[in-house]
Amino acid sequence: MRYIRAACILTSVLTACVAAIQSQDLPQVGREVAIERHLEDGEEFELPIPALIRYGKKLFEAHFTIQEGAGRPLTKGTGAPLSDPSSPLTFPRNNNRISGPESNSCAGCHNQPISGGAGDLSANVFVAGQRFDFATFNGSDVTPTRGAVDERGNAVTLQSIADSRATVDMFGAGYYEMLARQITADLQRIRDTIPPGGQATLRSKGISFGLLARNTDGSWNTARVEGLPPQSLASADAQHPPSLLILPFHQAASTVSLRVFTNDAFNQHHGMQSTERFGIGTDPDGDGVVNELTRADITAATLFQATLPVPERIILENPILREAAAQGEKLFQQIGCATCHIPALPLDNKGWIYTEPGPYNPPQNLQAGQAPTIAVDLSSDDLPQPRLKPVNGVVMVPLYTDFKLHDICRSASDPNVEILNANAKAGSELFFAGNGKFLTRRLWAAGSKPNYFHHGQFTTIREAILNHFGEAVASQRSFSSLNRYQQGSIIEFLKTLKAVPRNQQ
Repeated sequence: MRYIRAACILTSVLTACVAAIQSQDLPQVGREVAIERHLEDGEEFELPIPALIRYGKKLFEAHFTIQEGAGRPLTKGTGAPLSDPSSPLTFPRNNNRISGPESNSCAGCHNQPISGGAGDLSANVFVAGQRFDFATFNGSDVTPTRGAVDERGNAVTLQSIADSRATVDMFGAGYYEMLARQITADLQRIRDTIPPGGQATLRSKGISFGLLARNTDGSWNTARVEGLPPQSLASADAQHPPSLLILPFHQAASTVSLRVFTNDAFNQHHGMQSTERFGIGTDPDGDGVVNELTRADITAATLFQATLPVPERIILENPILREAAAQGEKLFQQIGCATCHIPALPLDNKGWIYTEPGPYNPPQNLQAGQAPTIAVDLSSDDLPQPRLKPVNGVVMVPLYTDFKLHDICRSASDPNVEILNANAKAGSELFFAGNGKFLTRRLWAAGSKPNYFHHGQFTTIREAILNHFGEAVASQRSFSSLNRYQQGSIIEFLKTLKAVPRNQQ
């Protein structure tokens, strides 16, 4: 009897232990998830910045599973409901290379030479493909944007369903976003001084964005504004001026911040939905999982990208190549490439203090004032190296860009023209008119890229240069007129601009 009683006591103790373990939400046997425990909202303000960045890196590299919400059975990559909810995106329709979800992790595409870098041609993203439920090209399917026909009812092909774009690197992205914020603030300050009937040149950091004018009735005239996407120039009436937002993310300028980019990408590419975009306790994608990514998660993933190391110049050991690169840098300036690919831009007014959330985030993304601000000194030695340091109150950021959109194509028939204009409303006439304008590519990691141009289909820098037309045709012709050594010298110079991380956290 004594043994039976002891056994009963032991059983009771074990039962209590199991209950305690379950109540503490410790790892469960057989559970298959990439992130065992997500941050709860508020924890992002308690963790040290390096720890928050490390967790953000874990999210960026996580291979998400269906048990934690990967996939979006009832929603498109845009976040909208499926065109045909009777055909949910469940196996075998749960993944689709063109319309998504098509990746297990962010680092699955952004990985060269390290997490957060660029991607091989095989990692190209099909921009605007996410407006389809599940791309099939099945001619018998006549439901618009279900799988085979577009908004007009026309059959799509692999070439017409989306714009194939190379995966860009995120190196030094915090500096990049902070420059965009400062330029936006400058342009808006100028805008706000213009009276009805007046006009002013939009200029920031030595970059001209053209002329903004107001008609005598106070309405806005953006006809002579240069380099900004249409959504930044939209104005309903005199009381609603154009935002003049610099949209530095995506190659045709469509996304204002790393945070918006992150919210978009998690849903589109992985089917992981954030609470700030889709709501707390909701399940709009119908996968049975709620709160797949918390606000704190998005902050951490954003900070990981914002604090990625910056590229730098490498010193070539071979004296012949070293001399050629030095000559190439001068020629780069002389033939006009630096007019758009501006070698360095100034961050002043402590702009190297990156803050999250940013001031220009749209609704359904965390906005300034909705949560405490997290500030990160991008020049800190505690962050992944190398960093840029302020000198006399200014950080010079060697991006080689001007933050402007430029038409670099010969004509509408140029194969470099995108068939869709992803900056226009999907299905509109402008959307189907195509796009030949692209943000001036940041060249500060040109020597580390696996491929070139917005589509990533060029394997050499030379090909990319020779395919500059439109606004860049003068520089292209100047390059073409150089002798072979001079052309090679410019290429050797660009090859010295590399991402060479010294450490990773």
